[in-house]
Amino acid sequence: MKKYCFGIDVGGTTVKCGLFTTEGEVLDKWEIRTRTEDNGSRILPDIAETIKEKISEKELNRDEIAGVGIGIPGPVNENGEVPCAVNLHWGYVNIEKDLSEMTGLTVKAGNDANVAALGEFWKGGGAGSHNMILVTLGTGVGGGIIINGRIVAGSHGAGGEIGHAHVEDSVTEPCNCGNCGCLEQMASATGIVRLAKEALASTDAPSLLRGQEISAKTVFDAVKENDAVAIQIAERFGTYLGKALSIFSTVVDPQVIVIGGGVSKAGPILLDYIIRPFRKYAFTPSKNTEFALATLGNDAGIFGAAKMVI
Repeated sequence: MKKYCFGIDVGGTTVKCGLFTTEGEVLDKWEIRTRTEDNGSRILPDIAETIKEKISEKELNRDEIAGVGIGIPGPVNENGEVPCAVNLHWGYVNIEKDLSEMTGLTVKAGNDANVAALGEFWKGGGAGSHNMILVTLGTGVGGGIIINGRIVAGSHGAGGEIGHAHVEDSVTEPCNCGNCGCLEQMASATGIVRLAKEALASTDAPSLLRGQEISAKTVFDAVKENDAVAIQIAERFGTYLGKALSIFSTVVDPQVIVIGGGVSKAGPILLDYIIRPFRKYAFTPSKNTEFALATLGNDAGIFGAAKMVI
């Protein structure tokens, strides 16, 4: 008998939803609005309602449904409890218990970055591996660690928070986490802009970057045109990230490190600048760790959420 499951990825603006077979086939994808007003009190009821509507629409038998997986932008402990999810205006929520009561289905919850890592591990850039690190390079730096097919969440739900490793002593302004000098401040899209502004201010050398709005995309577009200043920026970015990943690899010893997020759209050239310093600093058995670009894009969260309940 064919079995089904739901994968839910909760964001600050929209909730992405997917109906899957337990073999990993996507049967349907849709979105609903994330209603964060009234301290996010409507979010779980809205998710429960859309799941019930889809069950009715597809004429599914509840006995055929393995459950619901859900990724949340915040820490989730091993009991499915969310102490706080700032972007959703939540305080404490026992998400597994509450959503299960609303739907009558088994529910498994996880941090959204960890869940996305599980998605890439299952059907994306890490498919076929047993141990994987995912790094997402966007406005911030997210991450997730998979060991022997299982998410590493840690005691406080903070496992895999790669972006908040300390990498630079000279930074005095705080990161969003409150600490200073985090990897997120140096290797995210906004971090690349920081490095670019510093580089342009330190030299009078001509550059394609001068006279235009700086972004991670414009930096790597200039790298592709062999712009010397842009290459310097990319090398500095790559050193921060490659060196940090070499340290993580001594703990995880991954088969593959997958790079995702908006910055990864730069393509293979991005990996070149990360791999060189990684190879330089990594412990000898890990020097040849494989690198890959993420392939699931915005669907990684719903894939990983579905995988949690299979």
